[in-house]
Amino acid sequence: MDLNWVPAADRPDLVAEPVRPALRDDVRVAEIDPALADTAEFCERYGMPLDTSANCVIVAAKRGGEVRYAACMVLATSRADVNGVVRRHLEARKASFAPMDQATSLTGMEYGGITPLGLPAGWPILVDAAVIERSEVVVGSGLRRSKLLLPGKALAELPGAEVLPLAQ
Repeated sequence: MDLNWVPAADRPDLVAEPVRPALRDDVRVAEIDPALADTAEFCERYGMPLDTSANCVIVAAKRGGEVRYAACMVLATSRADVNGVVRRHLEARKASFAPMDQATSLTGMEYGGITPLGLPAGWPILVDAAVIERSEVVVGSGLRRSKLLLPGKALAELPGAEVLPLAQ
């Protein structure tokens, strides 16, 4: 199966319900094998360089008994500095990756397909500066059976987005 990128608005069945209202004209979608949704397997099978994929990780930031959630976007070739930059930026005592069941239930998206488009209102979206420098990046669609392709700079234009040096 090769990637057949089409306007995401033409294939809403390939995008999770919470993501649909956040789609823009410059977002394309392609159907993939759901068993290959994880970044490394996806890139290898479909011939995409790792640095064209941007991973979305959900972080749980804790302070004084309160938990706040945020999304972090980093290229697949790097890791988000959750315990440093992210924790300090969110003014948390502790920050960690949200458990899978929390991440999926809070976002309404499938594990391995979580995307910054369509996240709950008020969630910060922390985007590594390297991501917005890419002319196009591949991100999740909210579903394991497809991927989105959009300009890297579009991620900086999402509600709640902030560009930071997140990568380690």
